[in-house]
Amino acid sequence: MANAAVTGQELPPYLQCVPYAREVSGIDIYGDAHTWWDQAAGRFERGNVPRVGAVMAFVPHRNMRLGHVAAVARIIDSRTVLLDHANWSPINGRRGQIERGVKAIDVSPANDWSEVRVWYDPLQGLGKTAWPVNGFIYPDGNAKARPRQQFAQARPQPVRPQPTREEPSRAFLAAFSGAPEPRVARVASSPAPRVAPQSQPQQQQQRIAYARAQPLPPKRAATQRRSGDIAARAVALYD
Repeated sequence: MANAAVTGQELPPYLQCVPYAREVSGIDIYGDAHTWWDQAAGRFERGNVPRVGAVMAFVPHRNMRLGHVAAVARIIDSRTVLLDHANWSPINGRRGQIERGVKAIDVSPANDWSEVRVWYDPLQGLGKTAWPVNGFIYPDGNAKARPRQQFAQARPQPVRPQPTREEPSRAFLAAFSGAPEPRVARVASSPAPRVAPQSQPQQQQQRIAYARAQPLPPKRAATQRRSGDIAARAVALYD
């Protein structure tokens, strides 16, 4: 919390039991609390006898769906221990509180710590529920390292350049062999006197001149004596 205050990082809404138990016990196990017992197999010693520093691994039960883990802080007798844990009792209406030295008693018939009752702050006493427990995980100094998962990495396939052609293929040329020649737009004009044939550069310049020429203004219709000759006047406007 102090580091978060200095760096300006946002704190989680409440402290979970897993990171706290891992911090105080030194048992390097991650994941939900109900997975700790199976994860400890082959890495840490396990048993049903409490030891100081061991982690009590609870079984999911009722509304405790993800299980619970708590560190043993002190052993009172064969059926009583004191626990350090987090996110068990809501204190002053707030979840995720840390509780130190809270009482837990073994209520199992065989005294094997398979069922316990734990101090609950709102009741100011032991809770009425007998919580099932898998057992204790002991912080062994010779614990085996957690195996790392290796994922196969797909190797990128080499990109092969596509072949290119310097000239169009025969199939391409055959597909467009029957296409008609492109039509050149013609500009309407009055008939011009015949002149001698021009060379190709001069013809090309003439076509460009036609394309850029401004349209001629429409001619005014000559005054017709007959007022009803509307067609004649319309033709004269666009002649």
